[in-house]
Amino acid sequence: MRRVLSYLNLVCATLFLAGVAFAIAPFDPKGERVHRIAALWARTLLWAAGISVSVEGGEHIAAPPYLFMSNHQSALDISVLLSHLPVPFKFVAKRELFRIPVFGRAMKKAGYINIDRENPREALKAIEDAVARIKGGTSVLIFPEGTRSADGNLLPFMKGAFSLATRAGVPVVPVAVIGTNPLQPPGCAVAAQKGRVTVRMGKPIPMEGKGLSYKAGLMEEVRAAIERLMQCPTR
Repeated sequence: MRRVLSYLNLVCATLFLAGVAFAIAPFDPKGERVHRIAALWARTLLWAAGISVSVEGGEHIAAPPYLFMSNHQSALDISVLLSHLPVPFKFVAKRELFRIPVFGRAMKKAGYINIDRENPREALKAIEDAVARIKGGTSVLIFPEGTRSADGNLLPFMKGAFSLATRAGVPVVPVAVIGTNPLQPPGCAVAAQKGRVTVRMGKPIPMEGKGLSYKAGLMEEVRAAIERLMQCPTR
């Protein structure tokens, strides 16, 4: 019964709130109102699925913009992060998500950044777009693994995320999302069971004085930080 409720909520909430987002998008140049609608959409999905989220490390977030870098275990991560990161942000997401009817169009209206991982030229344009957004004062979130991990372990990181970081020059916040994989495993459109998820934010990694040559070092630093956050005992 809960899964049926989740499916019905997914369809109804997406259609209704996407319609609201389309209506206000022309009057919301920074996309902040649309982001709040997206956060509300995400919260309704979590509520319908019976999923609670605890957030740790919010005290580290003080003066955006930031570049958030998170692990990626499940499609559920999107709802969790949309609804619980403490500042508005834009996702860098794979192009396939933008092709989903209604949902994809809403993502475009919200100003999220699509990246074509199979086309290096288009991927570079997406990175340039993200750099421009950050320098304009908007926080951005990216999954440096580039895709979801089937077993919850960190996959190799993609270099493009760290080209973005070194060019943007704003603090990088490592984020660990814990517990989403068993709740919504691959192949499930909605959460398969209720449960609890933890979001942990580490201390921002300053980028002042670190040029493009620090890309490899930053990759190691972010990976180590996310691994530490994933391994901390859950409260």
